Amino acid sequence: MTSSRPQLSLAVQFAAAGDYLPARRLLRRWIKAALVADAANVTVVLRFVEEAESRALNRRHRRKDRPTNVLSFVYDDEHGAPGGDIVLCAPVLRREAMQQGKSLAAHCAHLVVHGMLHLQGYDHERAAEAARMEAQEIAILAGLGFDNPYAAYSAPATNLRRRSARR
Repeated sequence: MTSSRPQLSLAVQFAAAGDYLPARRLLRRWIKAALVADAANVTVVLRFVEEAESRALNRRHRRKDRPTNVLSFVYDDEHGAPGGDIVLCAPVLRREAMQQGKSLAAHCAHLVVHGMLHLQGYDHERAAEAARMEAQEIAILAGLGFDNPYAAYSAPATNLRRRSARR
């Protein structure tokens, strides 16, 4: 392992319509901020999709027949380098941001950071894991200039569950 910042290989795919989606430079910045693992190289594919694709992936990998905001798929790497795919459902992100009274950028940044932490081994299956992951998310987002994404909620995200794809 190395102590320098990992080299990021990022591919961004826009399979969803909308000029409201974040610019690639912002996505890269958010992903780099979320790199907490000590690794030399990180490969990430970030894909924005419509509800039909999100629903199909969620049904296939989590047995939930509905679109979801974010799914993370970890690559199996023989050297332990973090990486994988993060799939964000653009219409769900937009709807949730409006319902929660957040900017789309703040909500998207949160879910990009959330997905990146999953790619690096973070989880929220148990209360202690959820607290650790949420604290890391809050710290990263604060460093990016965003408010605590959980401040408006009375219940923590410990009720989220992971299957073969991490949400």
